[in-house]
Amino acid sequence: MAPGRGPLLLLTLSLGLASAQKTLEEVPVQPGFDAQKVEGRWLTIRLATSDTLLVSPEDPLRLALHSIRTWNRDLEFVLFWTGKGVCKGLNVTVHPTGPHGQYQGFFEGGGRMFVRFVSTDYSSLILYVRFEDGGEVTSLWALLARRVLGDPKWLGRYQGYVREFQLQEAQVFNMDAQCPPPAAYARASS
Repeated sequence: MAPGRGPLLLLTLSLGLASAQKTLEEVPVQPGFDAQKVEGRWLTIRLATSDTLLVSPEDPLRLALHSIRTWNRDLEFVLFWTGKGVCKGLNVTVHPTGPHGQYQGFFEGGGRMFVRFVSTDYSSLILYVRFEDGGEVTSLWALLARRVLGDPKWLGRYQGYVREFQLQEAQVFNMDAQCPPPAAYARASS
C-alpha cells in the first residue's frame, strides 16, 4: 500500500460491499440530519466492509476513530493511526454535498471519499464510507455509539444493512484521545 494512501484507506476501517456493491444513491441518508449534534466522542461498536483484504486481523496497522468535529459546514474526523512502534494523530475533513448528511473529501493520488450519515439518534449512529480510487470502490459501514453499551435496536438496524449489502464483519479498534508515550511501544515490542 502506498504510504500516502495507507492512513486514508484505513479510515474506512474505523468508521462499515463487494458482491452486492450498490450505487451511492441507494444508500439512505438520515432525514433532517444535524451535523452539530454528531460532534464529539464516538466509539466504534461494529464494522463491516466490502473488501476483506482491508480488514485482515494480521494487518499490523489500525486506525481508530476518536471523534467528529464541525468546522463551519465541514466535518472533521479525528483519528489515530497505530502500528508496530508508531502512533500518529490524523484529521480528515469532508465537505457537504447533495442531501444533508452526505459529505465528500479527496485524498492524495486523486481518490475520493464519500460519507453518508445513514441513521442516527445522536447517541447511536450508522455511518457509511465509500472510497473510489482508480476505478476501485471500497465501502464500509460502522455502528458508532457514545458509550460502549449501545442500544440493541441500533445493532439490529446495522445488521440489516450488513445482510442487505453482503458485507464482511471487521475487527473493531477504539483508542483514547492520545497516543501512548513512545516508551510504551518499546515495552510492547520487547
